[in-house]
Amino acid sequence: MHIALAVVNDLNYDQRMQRICTTLAKAGYEVTLLGRTLPNSKPLSAQLFRQKRFHYFVNKGKLFYLFHNLRLLLYYLRHRSDVYVANDLDTAPAAIIAAAFWQKKLVYDAHEYFSELPEVVHRPLVKKTWEWIEKWCIARTNACYTINDSYAQIFEEKYHKHFFIVRNATVLTDETPKMTIPSQKYILYQGAVNVGRGVEQMIEAMQYLPELTLIICGQGDVLENCKELTKSLGLENQVEFKGVVAPENLKHYTREAYLGFTFFTQDGHSYYYSLANRFFDYMHHAVPQLLVDFPEYRRINNEFEIGLMLPDISPKTIAEKVQYLWQNPEEYLTLKQNCLAARQKYNWQNEAKTLLQIYADLAKNMQD
Repeated sequence: MHIALAVVNDLNYDQRMQRICTTLAKAGYEVTLLGRTLPNSKPLSAQLFRQKRFHYFVNKGKLFYLFHNLRLLLYYLRHRSDVYVANDLDTAPAAIIAAAFWQKKLVYDAHEYFSELPEVVHRPLVKKTWEWIEKWCIARTNACYTINDSYAQIFEEKYHKHFFIVRNATVLTDETPKMTIPSQKYILYQGAVNVGRGVEQMIEAMQYLPELTLIICGQGDVLENCKELTKSLGLENQVEFKGVVAPENLKHYTREAYLGFTFFTQDGHSYYYSLANRFFDYMHHAVPQLLVDFPEYRRINNEFEIGLMLPDISPKTIAEKVQYLWQNPEEYLTLKQNCLAARQKYNWQNEAKTLLQIYADLAKNMQD
């Protein structure tokens, strides 16, 4: 069974898709992952599955989404697959049309609640368009899965379609994290530097934390604003911008971090009900984290207590929580220890079981 999956980003840095495609390839499926080449893209790293990237002269906005779906559709019509996977709504139109044209299976993998993203939710026409695509896609799917319980419940209630849950959990390794207080005292952010991720608030909090450094690994639509903010506050020696970091190098920064943080603003239901990749990466490296008090993070933290929940993400509140851990090393080490238990439950090996069952059922249905 051949499976075609597509995203809108650079394949080298999409750890979720690398995990999914590697798992499917190891299970014996023929897998092709499609993405795009960005101006700063590096050569593709070797994988167990086929990869292809498309180059565009427009890399954002409506024209980009139009060009990307047209290019995907052209590829799909020239390369027949057994299953077409829409990874979020921005690759859905091409997958829907190709699946209908070839009379093959359609799968929807919802990484986000797309129509409730901050950049969408306050633009009525754009929101209406994505909601229409969402309804069009889900009505035609043979299987759907998403990243957490909250999203699954929302989609099921809205569309009366079952959604499996495949979390963005990190692969569990045999490596045991260091269980001592790190000698390098830095706070780490990893991921897209986009609006509503709390990066600006963390930068402002550094004014009250002169003993610590902030390292930011990633790029996004507010990166330049964050650099300007750092400069205006005179924090150039305290805040480091590393840009996009390859997964193998990112592990080094995560392993040695003193703290991580998973913040979102309550601007649309997508962020409010999110469950970010970095949340699991910090957990697996036994890095305590500061957490926005949203449902999915509260649910897991109540179970294992791997971080501190914040009532808000104002700079002073953030700084107070960091200082509390600084002054209470015993509690800090307890949080690290709790991460070891949490990662035994929340890991990719466990999530992959659901993923493989979804595609095994599709393969069986094709044979019947």
